[in-house]
Amino acid sequence: MCGIIGILSGEPVADRLIDGLRRLEYRGYDSAGIATIHDGVIGRRRASGKLANLARELAADPLAGSIGIAHTRWATHGAPTTGNAHPHTTENVCLVHNGIIENFKPLRAEVIAAGRTLSSDTDTEVVAHLLELALAGGASPDAAVAGTLKRLHGAFSFAILFKSHPDVLYGARRGSPLVVGQGQGEMFLGSDALGLAPFTNRIAYLEEGDWVRLDRTGAAMFDADDQPVSRAFITSSASAAVMEKGNHRHYMEKEIHEQPIVVAQTLGAYLDPLAETVALPRELPFDLADVKRVQIVACGTALLAGHVASYWIESLARVPVAIENASEYRYRDPVYEPGGLCLFISQSGETADTLAALRHAAAGGQMVAAVVNVDTSTMARETQLLLPTHAGPEVGVASTKAFTCQLSVLAAFAIALGKAKGRVDAAEEARLVHLLTEVPAAMNVALRCEEAIAAMAPTLAKARDILYIGRGPDYPMALEGALKLKEISYIHAEGYAAGELKHGPIALIDEHVPVIVIAPSGPRFEKTVSNMQEVMARGGRVVLISDAEGIASHGQGSMAAITLPTVDPFITPLISAIPVQLLAYHVALAKGTDVDQPRNLAKSVTVE
Repeated sequence: MCGIIGILSGEPVADRLIDGLRRLEYRGYDSAGIATIHDGVIGRRRASGKLANLARELAADPLAGSIGIAHTRWATHGAPTTGNAHPHTTENVCLVHNGIIENFKPLRAEVIAAGRTLSSDTDTEVVAHLLELALAGGASPDAAVAGTLKRLHGAFSFAILFKSHPDVLYGARRGSPLVVGQGQGEMFLGSDALGLAPFTNRIAYLEEGDWVRLDRTGAAMFDADDQPVSRAFITSSASAAVMEKGNHRHYMEKEIHEQPIVVAQTLGAYLDPLAETVALPRELPFDLADVKRVQIVACGTALLAGHVASYWIESLARVPVAIENASEYRYRDPVYEPGGLCLFISQSGETADTLAALRHAAAGGQMVAAVVNVDTSTMARETQLLLPTHAGPEVGVASTKAFTCQLSVLAAFAIALGKAKGRVDAAEEARLVHLLTEVPAAMNVALRCEEAIAAMAPTLAKARDILYIGRGPDYPMALEGALKLKEISYIHAEGYAAGELKHGPIALIDEHVPVIVIAPSGPRFEKTVSNMQEVMARGGRVVLISDAEGIASHGQGSMAAITLPTVDPFITPLISAIPVQLLAYHVALAKGTDVDQPRNLAKSVTVE
């Protein structure tokens, strides 16, 4: 959530700042703003709503200046209004902020008592006034930044300008990511490498607690104790090209169709298809044979990937698994025992709740592993065992390809754990590896169902409520289908274990409540179909997602049937992901909602 871009150059920066913000739109936002310094004056433009509104403001009233900062805001403190949009300014200070200042209320009272007048409801503006007060007390910009940072509690990153120093740009991070970019005679700050991709591929990641002073010749970096440090500049693989939609209408559609490729890339890092073995891509910091229990911790779609993995791990390794929402994990005082492995899942590797839970588990003496899509992220750097996905940048807020790449990694990990525990022999490993190598091709086949889904989407779009059901690993896929639909179509949807219908939810069934049944043929098929028939007997309209065999035997009477390729039950969740994603996408299209940037949501949730 929120996006920061800062540029210090020898030429005008306003248009480039807007370009950088466009590449951060995927993070989610509800207002945007830009500020520059020119001829000793801080100029600022802000707008609520989409970035196009800010672009119109700039077109009508341009900003000059070769140094500037820009921001997309996802509201935390204060409504998403122009007045609360960043940047926030005082007489001499201008800043943008990602995160939350947890102690902003006493700090706000302090600056008001000092005679300062605040013009917004945000926690961010308080920091600008603290810096202004420090300057008024005789502090240099360096000292003002260092001293103010020490007074803040929470997770944040900043980009800061001082009117009196128009050739210097400051940045800081604690808990929320910030990268430094290096160009020819110019320097940059950004929330991630993607935002800086059009300008430079030379980046350095600030570590926890770091702050930085940039001028046109380079960067002076300091740690949380204000000691000079060096953070290596690396060549980033992020590319401006990845932000293009190609021939697709939306990033989400593009990313759904990329899944066969990125899943193949991800599996390629974990499988040896010739030897038919699994090899985790990093040296293990602990012996998997010592794992006695697994705790999976994540949020949202990543949590549901972990839910699927719990079936795989318990089945293949016979190790007990517990699933926990990261947002609740620390607050229930989890019990840590010897032999516990905590497995954390996050697309960005910066998810605030999940990162805090990781640190809690590590401090508790647990073995710690993380499945992330950004191998330079904070979680990737702090985990003991990094299990990277290779989905590439995911722009659509609703996760698609990151989810299936997470499933791919988790499937490989379950096999590796099963081997280490002596539960998976060479023959079974070879069988499972062979099944996983079939996934990309099966996904390509599954994508052919898009036309049928698009045809029925207008009918589903009229519903106020939709239910999803499934059994076994298809149950978390029902949860994922309902989550996707809620996220981008705004239709109320719920996922249930199929057997739970008659324990309450069946009371909701009538001709106005469609039920999506995920039931590939296999050991759970007949039981799930019996629940589907209970729905139909009560006038419910059913969409059956199954393979040819399942639809041939029980598709009659359903309002629609989505045919998937016939695959082994072990890999069905990876294939079932395709139709539930496409269904959400096309229903959202039929409703005319903002598919890539659904309301109130953010891509990277970096605050609790």
